[in-house]
Amino acid sequence: MSHNGRLSLPESEMTWRFSRSSGAGGQHVNTTDTRVELIWSLTDTTALSPAQKELAAQRLSNRLVGGTITVVSSQYRSQHRNREAARVRLEDLVSQAIVPPKPRRATRPSRASKERRLDAKKRRSSIKQGRSGSWE
Repeated sequence: MSHNGRLSLPESEMTWRFSRSSGAGGQHVNTTDTRVELIWSLTDTTALSPAQKELAAQRLSNRLVGGTITVVSSQYRSQHRNREAARVRLEDLVSQAIVPPKPRRATRPSRASKERRLDAKKRRSSIKQGRSGSWE
């Protein structure tokens, strides 16, 4: 499941795409594809339970395109380090998305907060009251 507390996704479920990276890179910059695109399908994964998949789909809805998530990394000059960075980012993203929601514990408003609310209402009321009236 995880190493050092993070979710571990099977390598077999990941699709990699490589392309030229922008920015600095030195002499071999034009010959190596250092930019890494990691494509992972949330709908086809076996690493998550159906409930976790549903929760992840809900929370990552803005990142999902046709049930897949794409993570891009081009911060390093080596393809290997970019692959690692992309994988770590994807695993962090998914593990944060599947944390179950904390149940809401019902609480009552404190006496002071009720008084503050009522005072504010009275103040607002008197401000508005002061607006009506004749101008003399």
